[in-house]
Amino acid sequence: MTISDGQLVAVLRPFVRACGPVLDSLRDADPFGLRARADTDLAGVESGLKAKLLNGVTSVKVPGTDAWAQMTGYDRSSWWMNRVGRFTALLTAVPGLGGALADRVPVQDTVGAASQGLLLCAIAGEYGVTDVGTRVRLIASVLFGRDIPPGLAAGHDEAAEAVAADRLTEDLAASERKHGKATVNAAAGTLWRLGRSLGEITGELGKRPRGRMLQRAIGKVPVVGVAGNYLSEGSGLREAWQRAHGWLTEHAPPATAPR
Repeated sequence: MTISDGQLVAVLRPFVRACGPVLDSLRDADPFGLRARADTDLAGVESGLKAKLLNGVTSVKVPGTDAWAQMTGYDRSSWWMNRVGRFTALLTAVPGLGGALADRVPVQDTVGAASQGLLLCAIAGEYGVTDVGTRVRLIASVLFGRDIPPGLAAGHDEAAEAVAADRLTEDLAASERKHGKATVNAAAGTLWRLGRSLGEITGELGKRPRGRMLQRAIGKVPVVGVAGNYLSEGSGLREAWQRAHGWLTEHAPPATAPR
């Protein structure tokens, strides 16, 4: 069945909105607790030495540090690719434990597409692209080869989208209420929900960037298939990033476009 641009937008807008809280949990000031940890661990240390050690801690290039703020959009998006990309690729590869059996249901494609979409939203933010409609157009172009008109991508029912996005991030919200942060289990559960939300456009998911044929073949072998799928999803993420770089270079706001 042919999926129209309107149907694609209707699915992607809540998806993009739901990606926001996931990325915010990683992008918030000092998400890894570096400054807080330094303040605790260095309590009582002579002020001059403490300042030097704290400066060393915050020079680590992760979100929330001074070093991160000084990086270019290109460098920050590369960080997302290498760190977050590995995490999502590993989660995506888990269905490969079932070998070819897992390929009979769209688990690999739905969760894989969700991983790529999440990464694209992270990268878009580092290029200064925060508008939901523009991110929808980015995902549609990079993953599915679709050129969505800006007016259509802008949507028309934000209230319904917000409700749908809240449902997708229920695990994340519950984790933050209980633990004060997003746990790995909550992140995995949210990625699974994001993947399920793409089930309505299953026919498009096969178009997303994939790994090499050999990697996908290994992915059909029981047990060891997880390794093949991990490599395949990693390759797909890298290809998605390369496509996104070209798209964002053209569409990102001039003042924040990467150097």
